[in-house]
Amino acid sequence: MDVGRRVVLAAALGALTAGCSEAGKSATPTTAPPAPAAGRPAPPGDTPRPTATAPAAAGPTRAEIVARYGKQTPTGWGLEVPGSLSRLPGNAKVVALTFDACGGKGGSEYDRALIDFLHERSVPATLFVNSRWIDENPAVLRQLAADPLFEIANHGTRHLPLSVSGRSAYGIPGTRDAGEVYDEVSGNRARLAELLGHPPKFFRSGTAYCDDVAARIVTDLGERFASFHVNADGGATFTPEQVRRAMRDVRPGSVVIGHFNHPRGGTAAGIRLAVPELLQQGYGFVRLSDAPQS
Repeated sequence: MDVGRRVVLAAALGALTAGCSEAGKSATPTTAPPAPAAGRPAPPGDTPRPTATAPAAAGPTRAEIVARYGKQTPTGWGLEVPGSLSRLPGNAKVVALTFDACGGKGGSEYDRALIDFLHERSVPATLFVNSRWIDENPAVLRQLAADPLFEIANHGTRHLPLSVSGRSAYGIPGTRDAGEVYDEVSGNRARLAELLGHPPKFFRSGTAYCDDVAARIVTDLGERFASFHVNADGGATFTPEQVRRAMRDVRPGSVVIGHFNHPRGGTAAGIRLAVPELLQQGYGFVRLSDAPQS
């Protein structure tokens, strides 16, 4: 990542913590005209997710993770660390839309307009949900999990930056050690495995910050750390036009981050403006698990 984009992303992600609290409520979506039907992508080939529960795949215990990583010192910290996913491999003109639901005070609502638009245009997406949001929206999550257009992913148990040394991001203290990293990942992982009938494949921490040791723990627990290439909504604080402009930074393989827990923000209206433009440019949309993994 070049220095300029790091600065832009850091500034925009500074609002991410607000996007999971009280901020983002002042922006009022504008009404966009219906998107043209031409170029509408076909739904991904998939079958509905099972409704029966199934145990999560066996993995290392907390004690094993602490023994393995408890004395390791991180050498990297930020939005991108070795093993994280921010761009899909290859040169195909595909985009992975990902939307977070962070939960907590002011962050536990549901942007139905955004999800309805994705349905209208048959645009798949990966939805990262936090335990706090699940607590407030169990019925909605069951509906989304049963929908083959969407993939449900792990956004953590307490929505914390992921660190083995207590690093903070935007004033939010991160996990303090390897044991707390395990707790942050595995707590919500177990809930999602019970709901989905299988464990989630991807994990994104609160604020999307992670260190390299914590990322390896995520991998050992059977998930991949998902970062992003394009910040679409600045932590759910952007206006619709700002979302539209941010989406013009999409390139082949971009992983896009937004939020679907702030219905009074500009995300839904902005995505409604941006998606037809990308379709006209020949882009298609995939869930993270639909794309080949490097």
